[in-house]
Amino acid sequence: MSGLRERKKLATREALMTAALRLALERGLENVRVEDIAAEVGVSPRTFNNYFSSKYEAIAARHTDRARLAVAALRARPEGEPLWEALTEAMAAPWERGTGRAPSPDLLASITMLTEEPALRAESLKVAFAADGELAEAIAARTGTDVARDLYPYLVAVTVTAAVQAAVGHWLRSDPPVPLAPLVRDALRALAEGLPVPSAEKLEENPRWTS
Repeated sequence: MSGLRERKKLATREALMTAALRLALERGLENVRVEDIAAEVGVSPRTFNNYFSSKYEAIAARHTDRARLAVAALRARPEGEPLWEALTEAMAAPWERGTGRAPSPDLLASITMLTEEPALRAESLKVAFAADGELAEAIAARTGTDVARDLYPYLVAVTVTAAVQAAVGHWLRSDPPVPLAPLVRDALRALAEGLPVPSAEKLEENPRWTS
């Protein structure tokens, strides 16, 4: 019974996220109220507030979910695996379903809104700070460092996050489309190697590196 209840909660959360984005695209973000989103899904505003604190949080929620999936994937990697191998696979994991395809209209729309709407940029910044903190804790656990004392786990966390953002940006611009998860891996492997300047031969060998 508990499994069924959990699935219903996840389905409601997904429906609220989808409705929030769709209504914001149709009406403009400033013209969408929590009551509108709740009505679209057939729940009360109180139920909406059980899942999200605002319409901004609902729209940014998939970004939050991907960040948390990456942290969970890192914690689940084999204990003896080298840090950068574990990070590379963990950060690519939330994007596996996006490989080999052009960005979906919903993904393009949500990323555009996150970058252009001031209120959503603020929400994204809040999400990024929280995600970097959770990632730093997972990195500290693997490296025997301390997030309260040592620079290293936070330095790695924010650098890794920036590399993933660069890979996603490149994916969105690529024409023809290139696989996303392998591009995330490429970015993190280059980072782990110290970001050497790619040779012409390497660029020819790997078409994902050029738009």
